Amino acid sequence: MSLATLLPAAFPALALAHFVALLSPGQDFFLIIAHSIRHRLQGSRFICLGVALGNAIYIALVILGWANLRDSQMAFALIQAAGAIYLLWVGQKLLRSRKNNALQETGQETPPSAMHQLSLGLNSALLNPKNALFYMSLMTVILGSEVTLIQQISCGVWMFLAVLFWDLFIAAAIGRPQVQTYLKAYIHIVERVAGAILIGFGLTLFAGYFL
Repeated sequence: MSLATLLPAAFPALALAHFVALLSPGQDFFLIIAHSIRHRLQGSRFICLGVALGNAIYIALVILGWANLRDSQMAFALIQAAGAIYLLWVGQKLLRSRKNNALQETGQETPPSAMHQLSLGLNSALLNPKNALFYMSLMTVILGSEVTLIQQISCGVWMFLAVLFWDLFIAAAIGRPQVQTYLKAYIHIVERVAGAILIGFGLTLFAGYFL
């Protein structure tokens, strides 16, 4: 099987546009930052996996032709409202973060379970309907109508891996001992900032829901 069979001619443009979007911090980014700064990679790696899986589900739905979401205002509004509530819930928990002296001395704290992390990441990605519209637009506009199913799947796998490894890179970088040593006195401040930003995302979604 040739490379042209697996990847469409527009793949470089797709990969570049997708990576540029990854560089733009969103709700998933701040969720990962808030957990990796306190729990390092051990306490955030499954959040990264959950976020990537949530993106993969939307990519799969686009490939399967679930473009009706764009036309269904009710479905879009319900997902948007659920996403806003979820972000407000996570944000207010982070906003109440307090300075932990024990953490400063030991540098460690019991990380959330793998399932809890996975749930946080998956919910963050799935309850953001903009992810669905982003992948619909990306794959429709850039790949066009001549793309084959195999090429769509190959592009989808690439984007899933790109999200996963980029998020793991961010979590690992924040979890480095040198970074932790510098930030450990400010962990609660960073978490509060991340919480405020997530609440801002949630309020923005609500504004879009009611306006």
